[in-house]
Amino acid sequence: MATFELYRRSTIGMCLTETLDEMVQSGTLSPELAIQVLVQFDKSMTEALESQVKTKVSIKGHLHTYRFCDNVWTFILQDAMFKSDDRQENVSRVKIVASQLREELEPKVKKAAMATSRAQQFQLIEGMELQITVTGSPNGSSVRAEFHLKNCTRTWILHWGCIYQGHTNWFVPSEHSSKQGALQTPFVKSGNAYVVILELRDPKIHAIEFVLKDGGHNRWLKQHTGNFRVDIPWNELHAHHRIPKNLIERRAHKIWDRKGRPQSSAHEQQIDYDNAIRELQTELARGITIDDIEANSTVTVEKGVTSEPNQTTNQSHRRKHDVQKWLQKYLEPINRNGSMQSSALAELSKKSVGHENLVSQKSFHVRNYEIAALQRNVKGDCRLWVATNMAGPTVLHWGVAKSSAGEWLIPPPDVLPEKSQIVHGACQTHFTDMSSREHSYQFVDINLKRGGFVGIQFVIWSGGYWINNNGANFVVSLRSVDITSGKLDVDGKYILKWLLDEISEREKEAERSLMHRFNIATELTERCKDEGEGGCIGIMVWMKFMATRHFTWNKNYNVKPREISEALERFTNLMEKIYLQQPYKRDIVRLILALVGRGGEGDVGQRIRDEILVIQRNNHCKSGMMEEWHQKLHNNSSADDVIICEALLNYVRSDFRIDAYWQTLKANGLTKERLASYDRAIVSEPRFRSDAKEGLIRDLTMYLKTLKAVHSGADLESAIDTFLSPYKGHNVFAVNGLSPKLQAHFPLTIFSIQIFFTVIHYEDIKKPNRLAISIKLVDARIELHPALRAPRTRAKDLLFLDIALESCFKTTIEKRLISLNFNNPPEVMSVICVVLENLCLSTFDNEELIFCTKDWYRVSEAYRAHDVQWALQTKAVLDRLQLVLADRCQHYFTLIQPTAKYLGQLLRVDKHGIDVFTEEVIRVGPGAVLSTLVNRFDPSLRKIANLGCWQVISSADAYGYLVCVNELIVIQNKVYSKPTVIIASKVTGEEEIPDGVVAVLTPSMIDVLSHVSIRARNSKICFATCFDQNVLRNLKSKEGRAISIHTKSTGLVISDGNNSDVSVRHIYISSVPRGVISKGKKFCGHYVISSKEFTEERVGSKSFNIKFLRERVPSWIKIPTSVALPFGTFEYALSDDSNKDVARRIYALKDSLNRGDQTKLKAIQEAILQMNAPMALRNELMNKLRNERMPSLGDESGWNRSWKAIKKVWASKWNERAYVSCKKTKLDHDAICMAMLIQEVICGEYAFVIHTNNPVSGDSSEIYTEIVKGLGETLVGAYPGRSMSFITKKTNLKSPTVISYPSKRIGLYSKPSIIFRSDSNNEDLEGYAGAGLYDSVIMDEAEEVVVDYSREPLIVDKAFQVRLFSAIAEAGNVIETIYGCPQDIEGVVKGGHIYVVQARPQV
Repeated sequence: MATFELYRRSTIGMCLTETLDEMVQSGTLSPELAIQVLVQFDKSMTEALESQVKTKVSIKGHLHTYRFCDNVWTFILQDAMFKSDDRQENVSRVKIVASQLREELEPKVKKAAMATSRAQQFQLIEGMELQITVTGSPNGSSVRAEFHLKNCTRTWILHWGCIYQGHTNWFVPSEHSSKQGALQTPFVKSGNAYVVILELRDPKIHAIEFVLKDGGHNRWLKQHTGNFRVDIPWNELHAHHRIPKNLIERRAHKIWDRKGRPQSSAHEQQIDYDNAIRELQTELARGITIDDIEANSTVTVEKGVTSEPNQTTNQSHRRKHDVQKWLQKYLEPINRNGSMQSSALAELSKKSVGHENLVSQKSFHVRNYEIAALQRNVKGDCRLWVATNMAGPTVLHWGVAKSSAGEWLIPPPDVLPEKSQIVHGACQTHFTDMSSREHSYQFVDINLKRGGFVGIQFVIWSGGYWINNNGANFVVSLRSVDITSGKLDVDGKYILKWLLDEISEREKEAERSLMHRFNIATELTERCKDEGEGGCIGIMVWMKFMATRHFTWNKNYNVKPREISEALERFTNLMEKIYLQQPYKRDIVRLILALVGRGGEGDVGQRIRDEILVIQRNNHCKSGMMEEWHQKLHNNSSADDVIICEALLNYVRSDFRIDAYWQTLKANGLTKERLASYDRAIVSEPRFRSDAKEGLIRDLTMYLKTLKAVHSGADLESAIDTFLSPYKGHNVFAVNGLSPKLQAHFPLTIFSIQIFFTVIHYEDIKKPNRLAISIKLVDARIELHPALRAPRTRAKDLLFLDIALESCFKTTIEKRLISLNFNNPPEVMSVICVVLENLCLSTFDNEELIFCTKDWYRVSEAYRAHDVQWALQTKAVLDRLQLVLADRCQHYFTLIQPTAKYLGQLLRVDKHGIDVFTEEVIRVGPGAVLSTLVNRFDPSLRKIANLGCWQVISSADAYGYLVCVNELIVIQNKVYSKPTVIIASKVTGEEEIPDGVVAVLTPSMIDVLSHVSIRARNSKICFATCFDQNVLRNLKSKEGRAISIHTKSTGLVISDGNNSDVSVRHIYISSVPRGVISKGKKFCGHYVISSKEFTEERVGSKSFNIKFLRERVPSWIKIPTSVALPFGTFEYALSDDSNKDVARRIYALKDSLNRGDQTKLKAIQEAILQMNAPMALRNELMNKLRNERMPSLGDESGWNRSWKAIKKVWASKWNERAYVSCKKTKLDHDAICMAMLIQEVICGEYAFVIHTNNPVSGDSSEIYTEIVKGLGETLVGAYPGRSMSFITKKTNLKSPTVISYPSKRIGLYSKPSIIFRSDSNNEDLEGYAGAGLYDSVIMDEAEEVVVDYSREPLIVDKAFQVRLFSAIAEAGNVIETIYGCPQDIEGVVKGGHIYVVQARPQV
């Protein structure tokens, strides 16, 4: 009978083990006898399970993959169905690992790596089946033949002999005898089969022949009339001896490389060598030839794999995952009870009661009925309007809640509406009809006054039936209001002040104990769970302030650990419910669960109290510090106890060095003062007997698991123990480590393979090979992810397990960074790859991160050492990652910080704790490690790409005094009296450069063709991006001092200012703009004109150039059809009788503006949007569009969208940037006239802008182009990220050179539509860069689409790239030739055709 130690981990097994340990320690039992008892236990358990367990489970599914290696079968099933007598469960993917149980499976056999195998099968009498597997050993010395006899009921004997080559007679194997004859070997029962194993060492043996003998009935079983025969093909079974040694060495090197290149011992190298043989044999078995394997193996193997190899392999190339399956987007609230955020009935109700006093609304849908509840604030009173579409007599049966949402109290008499009566502990109020021509409904209006109610519950009686919310009461939570002002006391989208106010009021109660705190948290969460993200954010902030010890955990109150555990269990169960029912809150729920323990019912918490007594008794430590701790544990256990237990363990393990105890406490924030502050103070130091060391380590280790199971949700071992327990709360503490043997034979779930592997190697985090451990941790999370996305049961256990894996990953990878060589790209690429995967798994709304990960796979596979184009592509992915991380940080600040500030101030948290709150949330999150990697890898990439640390956007020498600002836009209206160099932390590209500024330096990535870039070049101002934070930090330290900037081909050279810079100072003085004059324009008498009617007096240069080009460009350059609203149309439409009131308001606002009040700019724009359209304008526009065969405006809705777009373009004359720009250049703003070019939107694949004179270098022989996916607004607007750019020599248009790859985060896409482009009379004035100051608006709003570059032809298809870029450059060259001067050209690529939508002289 073969046995394994599997069942020693059961409850009875643990009890037996502990009892035997005690007996051995006391001398009652010898160690040898104790081992024999355990062995007998193993056998007895195996026999009992084989003979007594009758329940069977059948598994049916699609066999995807199977493998038999080292006596272990591995099956991977898809769409598997597990079926027992009373239950059925479907699983999308399952991995089954089965090991054969037999005595012969000794360690030495396990170590022998089996080679290629062959199998045969024979169907025998009475349903019996014989399966034979012949396998060769790795060293080629033997062949193993395994005979498995199944479905038999009695003992059989194998009667057999060997057949040598050239002989037909039987021989016994040479190691037994050299004579002819046969051997008889009985089958031995193993599991459900009978087994015989033969090991043959003579390579001359050609086959085995045999018959079967029935030992009980003395009969023989043959194959038909002859013997059974099994051939022994030695050459095939030992095929690896034909594999060249150097090929095996290469594969072994590759395996070592995949593991992260650890320092390997000789034994570990031999394991890699054996694994290499096994991999190569598998490939040969699939039909791949040696030549094919040789061709795909180009790795040079260095001598001695324990040393660091030369960079000959791409270490970053590792397995790719289908990360698209990890997409998580939860944009719309989901509510399981049918509640909607808005409804038609709610809108009707709002029309009846008005919008201005609305505090909140909630809608319910039950069967065909709709119910809406609107809370209003009327002169400080809380009023609730309940409406329904039910017909006939209807009654509201309701009660109020005063302190918690679960209450049902009889309303006081002074709040009862008309037609109300008190019955059976509730109020019943009849609904009142509300009818109109279109709609009818019923309502009840309840004035709750200032009663301080937190909510109401109700059901409805209608048509002879009670109507409830799917088996529960309808519940409406009431928001608090500011009674003094009569306004809603809510400030910001994500802040729920009534909740925060109540938390503040109840903090004193929460200080009594953690039980009180978690009970209050559960109650408040229940009340606010339907009020958007603000409720969960408030609870999260409160829990984090608590976890970081800003609040008192216990004050003058004794509570049992069991009660704390149960309170925590209720709270985490509610979090689980929210996670399941409101997926858009999953990010916040995850943050909350990472801050608290798991909790538990039953004996989970009680064990904290019981087991400390056992530790004291077993180890004779019933006084001093241990007794003080015991008293604290009994009266108020907390997460601090986990730290205290760890400190005690370190103290004991260090041979009772007291400094190890205090170092552990200090590292985790526990001081002597805090220990002494407990209600049951700990003031003594630990003291133990020296002979108690082993017992203390054993007992404290087990007790630490008990504490972590309750208080540490992010602890990996306890999370795994809990999840793998058969039922919640059972056997959580029975697991005492996981051995490799248990790993191999424990019943595995779909993902527990990775989990076991992680636990077994958890201590390896302290070893050099941390990348391999990190990969295993991420692999475990990948297995968990499908269940986390749509959990059916035990979602909380899944969440805690995943949080623990993530926490362990962060610890592991941070230690890996210490030794990471950032000058070795493959090594860094591997680390970033696994960190990106981990971040994707941790992030909700992770679409862009998934695209970045796919792109990272692409650049990792394309790695070539010292390749400039590879470095540029990788740099673009890093740039995009920086933008994504920055955006997520800003999202968290917007989401969390307002709540942290408000609640922190209410509860008197210190200012520093409030200020860094969100920063700390981000720092402990999964994105922080990636940010560090990106920032440290960026300089290496820039060096490979020959980029330096500066990107010069506008080249000019400068001298000035250094000023540092956070945002350029904040100072754009300022005038500096002396030459100034600005360092701006943030520049969007839409700003104006202030007067007196000679240089702008920033870390922001700005498009070369952005507005501020053009402004800088036009004004001869130095403008550059710095990619080295150290350089920027050094510059900022010189704030207030004069510096000199000189532009070189390699970037900027910056030095302290001195007298030699007088010439630069002179340039500054002489470059102040002198002002530009613009002439006014008159209305031509038509609202809309066709392109044939375009003249310089009627339209701006944008429209006129379109007409000019249409008549001259070759046919392969397409020009879209267009019409225009000529100059004066706005003024003429404003003078229409329908707009008299708007006109008066605008003239009054303009008068204030002219007197210097720039706050009126926004009001003027809003007034313009109130204009009415003259009927003649509408008719002319529709006729012209029809005549020119352009897309029509469609129905009334289409016209309304068009008219709105037209007004937005007109209103953009008064945007702040344009107005400030005019004032700076002394341009008369009133003289600006706005024509409007109307064009069909070309819905192409790409949009581009060409400068036929390179604006960066000033080289007139080069064409500079930027290109983006989708519409061009992402290129010319302030959209974050860089476009793809390339230069083309005019003498060689067929050889474009890419100088940057795209990092734009989104593309804009539109359905067929019309765009209304500003075309003012000052956009192309000489000496004034007016282009881009005013808006262009699409009739149908464009859709923002997150861009995926991983398979983008512009990047991955070199031939397509060259072909397209050459055509674009040629179009630019043609248009420059037509005009005879450098041009700024905008265009679109659609279906391979080039469209030019506008062209203007380049400034």
